[in-house]
Amino acid sequence: MHLRIGNGYDIHRLVPGRPLILGGVRLEHPDGLGLDGHSDADVLVHALMDALLGALSLGDIGLHFPPEDPRWKGADSLVLLEQVVSLVRERGWQVLNLDTVVVAERPKLKPHIAAMRAAIAARLGVEPDQVGVKATTNERLGPTGREEGIACHAVALLHKP
Repeated sequence: MHLRIGNGYDIHRLVPGRPLILGGVRLEHPDGLGLDGHSDADVLVHALMDALLGALSLGDIGLHFPPEDPRWKGADSLVLLEQVVSLVRERGWQVLNLDTVVVAERPKLKPHIAAMRAAIAARLGVEPDQVGVKATTNERLGPTGREEGIACHAVALLHKP
């Protein structure tokens, strides 16, 4: 069996007037904030896409979905994830597992993690137990700690049967 591993990272600024979508799930921020970006700015899914692309040396999401391209304005990141998974499958690879860490002070993510895992797994065509989603704070340090944004780290393990 051949294996490939990739990692991804994303961060987006929290701003008023935008939805807060993480892992394909719409959340409510206590201050009514959402993530700023050209698409829906789902940092969890963006980090996953970069991990998948990186595992196969296919660049990053900016290469495949450039922010200056109007086609991606307001795009659902789960739809973009499906396109990335198609690239992976076209090359004969399959997702073995994914793991992520979302870094956010608020809102609390624990009540939403199962829904995020299910949404991501459905788009990848894998079981939810192949998708890890963890949440942590930054202990009020740095931009995520000051609640200026939300970040996510991701790793993807692919195999070619």
